[in-house]
Amino acid sequence: MTIHFYTASSLDGFIATDEHSLEWLFAQDFDLEGPMAYPAFIAGIGALVMGSSTYEWLIRNQEGWEYEQPTWVFTHRALRARDGADVRFVQGDVQGVFPELEASAAGKDIWVVGGGGVAGQFADAGLLDEVWVQFAPVTLGSGQPLLPRALQLELLDVARNRDFVCARYRVDRPSAG
Repeated sequence: MTIHFYTASSLDGFIATDEHSLEWLFAQDFDLEGPMAYPAFIAGIGALVMGSSTYEWLIRNQEGWEYEQPTWVFTHRALRARDGADVRFVQGDVQGVFPELEASAAGKDIWVVGGGGVAGQFADAGLLDEVWVQFAPVTLGSGQPLLPRALQLELLDVARNRDFVCARYRVDRPSAG
């Protein structure tokens, strides 16, 4: 099992605007059958995890719930699950929730969907394995940062998907001792 932070970013390192919007992303040209595209990625995912801002954006901007996998939402607020969605709202430390999250993935990988903060918490806990970033040909000037942590990464793969530069990295973990 691998835990992935799979996301898109502006060239200046933001995954969403200050208002948590992703509209800038959908104006870009990306081939869903091309390299490092979503359909092939999601096929190997058994559970999703996200922050409340990402969850709320998805609820506001999607007609239905497109995920069949259990979705874990880290939040400090009371939120409602969309009808028919397997959404589990949790609080606290990612390590405390991880055993249940891992079990719900049923041997498949876990996707940290959105929120650089949530991905950072997984990295801090030593639970983030890979970072996949599709860099869009746009700058936002400000917004929600890609990953608000200092991490050392090893480049595993790079590809061009139409207007995007796609990169997959392994998270380097300090060796013990």
